Amino acid sequence: MENAVVISGCSGGGKSTLIAELSRRGFAVVSEPGRRDREQAHTLKSRWIFFDRSLVDAYAALADATRDISVTESLLRRDRYHPTVFLTPPWPEIYREDAERRHDFEAAVTEFERLATIYPALGYSLVLLPKAPVEDRADFLLAKLSGN
Repeated sequence: MENAVVISGCSGGGKSTLIAELSRRGFAVVSEPGRRDREQAHTLKSRWIFFDRSLVDAYAALADATRDISVTESLLRRDRYHPTVFLTPPWPEIYREDAERRHDFEAAVTEFERLATIYPALGYSLVLLPKAPVEDRADFLLAKLSGN
């Protein structure tokens, strides 16, 4: 699915805010990863469909917990997203713990490093999103997708 664009990266790095901005601009968005969401995305009529994380993130966490990357690689070679994945970098100035994000900033950085390793290992190109206001981040992402 060339139009299924993943926004991943550091927990607390502004992914959900960026997804909300892209939705406000009229793009289709999927706020949770999973096979069900990918199947739903096939029915959406939008040039770009933006995913807040992907199956890669879920499988990377599983592989880290089990120390078994063979499952991750075999499962992820089948279902592909757009070849460019956008990563939110660790950004301590906006990072906040809350009811759903109970880990500290160091854990978020470790998560980012894991994702920055696994996506290229699976053949994806990474683009680091700038630490900038959400409107500028959205403009940057869309410019990259259009080849600018």
